[in-house]
Amino acid sequence: MRVLVVHCHPDPESFVTAARDRLLDGLARTDHEVRLRDLHADGFDPRFDADDHRRHLEPGVAPELQPYVDDLQWCDAIVLVYPTWWSGQPAMLKGWIDRVWVRGVAWELPEGGNRLRPLLRNVRRLVVVTTHGSSKLVNALEGEGGKRTATRSLRLMCHPRCRTHWWAFYGLDTVPAERRTAFLDRIEARAAAL
Repeated sequence: MRVLVVHCHPDPESFVTAARDRLLDGLARTDHEVRLRDLHADGFDPRFDADDHRRHLEPGVAPELQPYVDDLQWCDAIVLVYPTWWSGQPAMLKGWIDRVWVRGVAWELPEGGNRLRPLLRNVRRLVVVTTHGSSKLVNALEGEGGKRTATRSLRLMCHPRCRTHWWAFYGLDTVPAERRTAFLDRIEARAAAL
């Protein structure tokens, strides 16, 4: 399997980055081919500007985004690794979605149609590794917007039988160190079994 890992956290010492590293350790024990995109290390520009807006209804992306498009069209599985902030993806990751998952890449709208046709049929697995400062209950009450974006919106642009996995760690701000370590161990084991 060809696995694209998209990491989004500004702090290289963060728990999310530790989760990314353990995920990569688990994937290294498989025969999978892995590409890592670290949006902060890349200096990815998340701004959906006027040029992006003009291109929105026409297929294609700005030339500087082509490597990200190539990654999406190459992979069989996508793993998004990020912290949940304000009930969703960080702005940089949301900008990556806005600017890269565009017409002609992730979807098309047939002439006269009113329903998007997915184009990322190569993607058969979508995995999210994320953290939440608050509890599962608080997140459920808030509606888990980030989870809906991944499992309801992004997934629909993938293969019809795309399997989704939500590997979330809740209560990061208050749990003891041993629970954090156990989560990292689970991430590595799950990645090795992917």
